Amino acid sequence: MTTGTRAAPAVGCVHRSALSATHARALKAVLAITALFMVVEIAGGVLANSLALLADAGHMLTDVAAIGLSLFVARIAQRPATPEKTYGYLRLEILAALINGTALFVIAGAIVVEAVRRMGQPPEVQPGILFGVAAAGLVANLVGMRILREGHRHSLNVRGAYLHLISDLLGSVGAILAGTIIFFTGWFVVDAIISVVIALLILTSAWRLVRESVDVLLEGTPAHISLSDVQQRLAGIPGVHNVHDLHVWTVTSGVVAMSGHVVVEDPERNQPVLETAQRRLADLGIQHVTMQIEQNHTCVEPERV
Repeated sequence: MTTGTRAAPAVGCVHRSALSATHARALKAVLAITALFMVVEIAGGVLANSLALLADAGHMLTDVAAIGLSLFVARIAQRPATPEKTYGYLRLEILAALINGTALFVIAGAIVVEAVRRMGQPPEVQPGILFGVAAAGLVANLVGMRILREGHRHSLNVRGAYLHLISDLLGSVGAILAGTIIFFTGWFVVDAIISVVIALLILTSAWRLVRESVDVLLEGTPAHISLSDVQQRLAGIPGVHNVHDLHVWTVTSGVVAMSGHVVVEDPERNQPVLETAQRRLADLGIQHVTMQIEQNHTCVEPERV
């Protein structure tokens, strides 16, 4: 005989928005800055005949699309939960982050292909324009990173935009370096070489973002939470004799859920155990706790077909 006790918001309860109003305003400001300097870098890349600038402009185009998608998803995520979608649309944030990371892979691949083609016959590049536009882009990226500095710790989507800006910043540094080398040596092939370096940096950021997104979609245990620590906290509650079938996962950025079974032989201890568990797990940042309280350890294995 088992007793199920649930400590989680009911359907229709308001969950934390996938993107707060503060984060949304920050992303809108960065979107405007990025779109402006994307146009500047495209014009500069064409005038200077620089792949490094065009590569960074292409990355900025991905940024504009990614941030725009994030803001659109944030609006959709405001819709309330329903009996069919009990967590609402919060997971759309993770899907958008996954798309962002995948787009970075595509952009990086295109840059490498064009860079290899140019290495055979390096075109002439105007170093003055390359240096000036890249320097302006560097300033724009620093401003954008400043705006998103706090939000990237709390939202996977904001973190995705932040990583885009880091890649852009490194791209601007590379373009400045290329312009300097070309100015003093006339070695035009360095523009293509720097572009490959930029692409590798982009791939690093893309892999990190995709990995985090996939971990959430696979409902893996959050990196900042130890499953053994959760089990010990529950097992240490007076009256608890056993803990099993324990799961901890991320719904969306900042929303962590947990489910599990605990064996409590004295039914009078059920409510105190539940309340203590909620307090102990809240210290770990676990907001949604679902526990099944049992008098005996029962585990029903599914039939194998």
